[in-house]
This record gives sequence, C-alpha cells and structure tokens, in this order.
Amino acid sequence: MLVLTRADVERLLDPDGLREAVARAMADLSAGRASMPARIAASVPERDGLLAAMPAYLPSSGALTTKLVSLFPRNADRPTHQAVIVAFDPETGTPVALMDGEAITAARTAAASALATDLLARADPYRLVVIGTGVQARAHLRAVSRVRRFGSICVVGRDLAKAKALAMEFGAGNFREVGAYVQIEQAVREADVICACTHSPEPVVRREWLRPGTHVNSVGYNTAGREIDAATFRDALLVVESRVATLAKPPAGSNDIAMAIAEGAMTPDHVHAELGELVSGARPGRADAAQITLYKSVGVAVQDAAAAALVLEGARREHVGREVEI
Repeated sequence: MLVLTRADVERLLDPDGLREAVARAMADLSAGRASMPARIAASVPERDGLLAAMPAYLPSSGALTTKLVSLFPRNADRPTHQAVIVAFDPETGTPVALMDGEAITAARTAAASALATDLLARADPYRLVVIGTGVQARAHLRAVSRVRRFGSICVVGRDLAKAKALAMEFGAGNFREVGAYVQIEQAVREADVICACTHSPEPVVRREWLRPGTHVNSVGYNTAGREIDAATFRDALLVVESRVATLAKPPAGSNDIAMAIAEGAMTPDHVHAELGELVSGARPGRADAAQITLYKSVGVAVQDAAAAALVLEGARREHVGREVEI
C-alpha cells in the first residue's frame, strides 16, 4: 500500500486541476453516474464532535475511496477537521493507498467554492471577504481568488492579529487593498463575494447586511447552530452539491437549511440547483446583477474521490510516497 503524507498531498494537488476535477465529479453526481451513500457518523456529544465515514465510487476518475473524518469544533491546539482517505482498486477492491485527508478536505472544499463562485458570482466583483482564520479560510483565499480578479481582500476573525497575519500572508503585493476586521457586519456589508468558513453557532452572515449582487459561499458546520441566517436562504438563489445529501438529517445534511425550513423561511423546493447541474448547463445560474446567490456546502464524498484520484495519479507518475505492507 502506498502511504502519502500531508506534505506529499499538498505537493501533488494543483488548485486549477482540482477545480476542474471537482466540476466533473459534481456533474457526474447530478447525472447519476456516481455512487455515493449518505454520510454516517458516530457522535461524541461531550465534545460536540463526530467521526464520519464517506465512501464513494466515481467511475470517470477510476476512483473508489472512503474518507474517515473527525470534526471536533472545540479544538484549539490542532485542526477541527482531521482525516485519512483510503483508495481501493475499483477492479479488485484491493486497498492501494492511504493518504492524509486533512489537506484534501481543505483543498477540495475550497475548489468547490471557487467553482460555485465562477458559476454564480458577478463578473466584476471587487472585494472578497473570508470569515474565519483556520485551514478552510486559507484554502478559500487561495482557490477563490483564482476565478475572479479581486482588487481587495479582507479576513475577518475573532483574533485580529490572526486575521491580519493571514490577510498579509496571502494578500501583500497581490491586491490593491488588504484588510482585517473583527467586526463581521462591517466586512459583510462591504463584500461582493463572501466565504464563510466557521464553526459559529450564530449566523455570521445576515440578510440585512448583504448588498444586492453579493455571492456567498458557506462551508461551515456546527451541530449546535448555523452560520447563515434563515432570511438569506429565503431571498437567495440557493445552490447545493446534492439535494439528497443537503436536505438529509445531520450528519449528512445542512443544519443551516434544516433550521431555515423549520422556521418557515423556505421549503426543500427552494433549492434552485445542484452544482453539477450548473456545470452541465442543465440549470441556469445568476439571473441578474442584483440577485443574491448562495452556495451551501455540506461536503460530499465524490469530491474526496476526485481529489484522491489526482493525488494518486501524480504520486505514481512522480514516484512520491512510501510503499508499506499491511
């Protein structure tokens, strides 16, 4: 079995190639060409945590994989998401590779948000706002800025020093304006594209803060709450990865959407499209420049499969990793 470390994975993942692979995977999922059961998880209630299993078969990539991922939102001294991915030979079922899943989770999630931004955001946004200072925030800064020519970026975090450090690390010399805020409302009011990358139990994006034409990517998850308020779901053009996955009960589904439905702000029919339907052209995207668009991600296993296939292909080509007997 080939073992690939986080450093190996990061070296082998090209953000543009990954975005294209995720686009193909999402189109395959929406067209019924992939096998992906709902995510299951064992809960750890005393830590608000869970351990989830996410298998998928993606024939177009020759990928048969499963991810084991833990989500412990209280973690302060280590990542909140930690994961491993096992790749199997789709011809024989033999396990062929074990790889770090943390880097893949961050990169494929951000790649999907970048894809959604490319498909839904206005052509001329100026300010990109990223809410959060963790692994996902860094990945989103890198991926989303590749699909639009932003003039300004802003990082929002409870720790202003961390927000400034991340903004400067990524933005210094690359954008006309680089900023950092603690006040979420101020940043959201000034944004053209927002990436919410938090574990906040209280909304960090509220409808009254959004100006016309804003695009929002929401990738955060918290069993105790939500990061997007119900009114935003009510008024936005809503796109998801998978209707079945997103509308399922947690741990597969979106707590944000479940709460918006429970409060009467929307119904399941309010979901406008799956990301794959936009990729294939089966459904239209933004209707006009003033429309608010929202991509709500829950993370789906075909994205991991697509990313793992890229990593494994690159590892074999470049002779990266270590072979072990198990």
